[in-house]
Amino acid sequence: MTADTLLARITDYANRPDPWALYAKLREAGPVVRQADGSYVVGTYHEIAALLHDPRMSVDPRIRGKATHKPPFLRLDDPEHHRLRTLAMRPFGPPHSPGRVDAMRGEIARITEELMEVFQPGRQVDVVDDFAYPLPVTVICRLLGVPREDEPLFREWSDALVASADVRPEEDSTERDRAGDQARIEMGRYLVDLAEQRRGHPSDDMLSAFVNEPDPALRLTAEELAETAVLLLIAGHETTVNLITNGVLTLLRHPEHLDQLRRDPDLLPRAVEELLRYEPPVHMRERIPLADIDVAGTTIPQGASVVLVLASGNRDPKRFQEPDRFDPTRPDNEHLGFGSGIHLCYGAPLARIEAQAALGALLPHLGTARLVQDPPPYRQNAMLRGPRHLPIQL
Repeated sequence: MTADTLLARITDYANRPDPWALYAKLREAGPVVRQADGSYVVGTYHEIAALLHDPRMSVDPRIRGKATHKPPFLRLDDPEHHRLRTLAMRPFGPPHSPGRVDAMRGEIARITEELMEVFQPGRQVDVVDDFAYPLPVTVICRLLGVPREDEPLFREWSDALVASADVRPEEDSTERDRAGDQARIEMGRYLVDLAEQRRGHPSDDMLSAFVNEPDPALRLTAEELAETAVLLLIAGHETTVNLITNGVLTLLRHPEHLDQLRRDPDLLPRAVEELLRYEPPVHMRERIPLADIDVAGTTIPQGASVVLVLASGNRDPKRFQEPDRFDPTRPDNEHLGFGSGIHLCYGAPLARIEAQAALGALLPHLGTARLVQDPPPYRQNAMLRGPRHLPIQL
């Protein structure tokens, strides 16, 4: 097998449980590896970090004709990206709403406690379906102001949108793209309608804040509100599900570190950072050069598809000592788990709080738990990699 098929092998579902050996081959062949289909793959830390900060690298799929409608700000370049991200951040975080996320800690703790009721001795529990999935979707729905009875609507929409964002070489994505567009339209319409109900009757949620913004220059249009709210729900949910599930799987595979965290829960924040490096929820991102770009002696032509394998960069021995070792006390852990540059994950502070709360609540129960299946069944998605189910016996 040659290096020009590495991306096809990385995205092959057969390699989902263990892509790490392929990532090592990618780094050995790199830093930049051209694929048979004309795309380029980058798997080394320093080159990935530089490209994430390079203004010549675009995220806009319209450049290559892969989208007809205006994408959410996650898939826009500056200055459009900066304007929309700034408006979306006003009711979410600093400097305009510095306490929003921190104020969610109590609510997150209450939701976590409710979900923990299934963790009874002798029971078999699916960490995904019973815990890691409902926690972040509930948190995001509460943050946006979605009524509790409508929360189940979002799983189907979420699954379709995530599937449409996957990277799968040599596969016709027409049907996935159509289903993703339909889900985006339906979810966006629902959220805009919900926001309109709050216009003039604000409550303490983000949809209310968006539609009741007093300054006309700082208001989102209906289309922008739909795209931003959908992005918050999907990006803030799917990644956190993977972070929590990968965290449980990693701790059960490393009982010595599980015991260490049970003895010293104050290590949890550092452990979450190490999980973001060691088993990140997002494995790759696509970029498109706006001009020919030289990377480590390889010229990547304008308009080519460039896949940045963040998870491979997180295991690069040129950046991290013993990168294949899980170490909850690892110092200098500047991982790529939330990306970097202008598209650094918008919801990172919330994801950190959720992961710390979730793993902290689970720690007392994991000491006597065992994995029912290892490796567990994984999601199809290679970009947002995580177990589809994680059954454990208590």
